Amino acid sequence: MPSSDAKALSEWVTGVTRELGLEETLDSLGVVDLVLDMASDVAHGVSRPGAPVTAFLLGVAAGRADDPAVAARDYAGKISKLAEGWGSDDERGEPANDQSRRG
Repeated sequence: MPSSDAKALSEWVTGVTRELGLEETLDSLGVVDLVLDMASDVAHGVSRPGAPVTAFLLGVAAGRADDPAVAARDYAGKISKLAEGWGSDDERGEPANDQSRRG
């Protein structure tokens, strides 16, 4: 049996998805786990307030793509990887946000 938090989150995401007219465009359950994992990586690797802002940026970027669900997965992976290395400039010898190294 799901916890009350999980049930509330599921109901909330379903309601928001309907309200925004997104029910046909994405797998909301998969997206929830994806966003929560990425936000956790940002909160622990960068800063707590950075997590919701990053989730918003992920949504904006994915929404501009031809296939938002695929883009969200791709971007979330990139963001998580960036968050894991954030603040480790001394170890890598390169700034974590070096734009010249982006693909």
